[in-house]
Amino acid sequence: MTEPGAEHWQARLTELAKRHKVPGASLGILFRGELTEAATGLANVDAGIEATTETLWQIGSITKVWTATVAMALVDAGELALDEPIASVFPELRLAGDDLTKSVTLRHLLSHTSGIDGDVFDDTGRGDDCLEKYVALLDGVAAIHPLGATMSYCNSGFPLLGLIQERLTGMRWDELMRERLFRPLGLTHTVTLPEEALRFRAAAGHFGDPPVVAPQWVLPRSMGPAGLICSTPKDVLTFVRMHLDGGVAADGSRVLSEESAALMRTEQVRLPDPYLLGDAWGLGWILNGWDGRRLFGHGGNTIGQSAFLQVLPDAELAVCLLTNGGDPDALYRDLYREIFAELAGVAMPAPIAPAEQEVPFDPAELTGVYERASVRFTVVFEDGKLVMRTLATGPQAELSEHPETESVLYPAEPGVFATHVEGRKEWVPVVFYSLNDGSRYLHHGGRATPKAG
Repeated sequence: MTEPGAEHWQARLTELAKRHKVPGASLGILFRGELTEAATGLANVDAGIEATTETLWQIGSITKVWTATVAMALVDAGELALDEPIASVFPELRLAGDDLTKSVTLRHLLSHTSGIDGDVFDDTGRGDDCLEKYVALLDGVAAIHPLGATMSYCNSGFPLLGLIQERLTGMRWDELMRERLFRPLGLTHTVTLPEEALRFRAAAGHFGDPPVVAPQWVLPRSMGPAGLICSTPKDVLTFVRMHLDGGVAADGSRVLSEESAALMRTEQVRLPDPYLLGDAWGLGWILNGWDGRRLFGHGGNTIGQSAFLQVLPDAELAVCLLTNGGDPDALYRDLYREIFAELAGVAMPAPIAPAEQEVPFDPAELTGVYERASVRFTVVFEDGKLVMRTLATGPQAELSEHPETESVLYPAEPGVFATHVEGRKEWVPVVFYSLNDGSRYLHHGGRATPKAG
């Protein structure tokens, strides 16, 4: 049997995007060295701009893998070390407490185990000093867990890493990405700054149904190393091909050592919640198991845009989907389920769901307030049900479609609950657990949130 071709995947993308009310989307499939591209819908509904395979989309947190790649190249060059305190190359660093300041390493930052509160989105301006100003704020941000004690998705660690890279190389992060990745890989449609994106057909984010263009196009510049790359599926998959080829670009030049490329997708920490993002983290890459086979990848969400990337090395298969509104998670699941089944014979695991049989739990152990910089979860037991009230706080609340929500938590297995959140049709997990010191945590959305009362 022959595998489905470009026309098939173009038709499936178009049909499924309409079904899930996604205004526009672009798809790239890299399979056994061959690239298939497709695009559908509108890049900007208000302006009537058509989405094409050359449209630029915000890839969001997939950016972190690019920043991590340059960090590992600096390790290759002997300018950084994975397990030496970053204070050794950045002595003026000030974080919450002396232990964190003196002991946090590159490995902690890349595996999201530093304990730095991960969702600090303060805007420190558009100037070339934005990372320096941002990192200065981290001194006043409380740590959410002891260093290395658990995994909590940490946006904030990547502006810090970007500033370290700037200090070591003498180049701004934006230029560093161009010099170390975009140019060596021959990427023609990948940028970091909005003024660069203006040279191309660029997608806008959308909220609601019918879709309305988001009021703000991009996150603050200080979030660059964490999530501001704009690209196409073709360019993203060119970056992936370099990783699959052991750090070597298509022209034969070496971007990353083979050892570092392999280490980036080697498990560093297991996730408290293995159901949402993956079951483990490498050095930048998210790791996961589908149908007994191992994948690596990453996703990203910005203001009304969502990005998805999964790589199955043993099948030489990598898939990138970039979207701008609607229900992108449903589109991702339906489309990737088909692609991986058709091309690799792999079944995507079903999302978490409430257990069919009763799972006993003690409400007294779970109820209370859990809080970190950008969110407060209040868990209560009402009318025989566990209920979670979520309140977005800080700068992120202004960008949220639904800053205050309430959802019922249904037992899935001991300590694990399934719930519905605004904007998603499928169940998502909420995990309650304790650290070795006995402190209680709630893990949701990839983040660890400590119990505050």
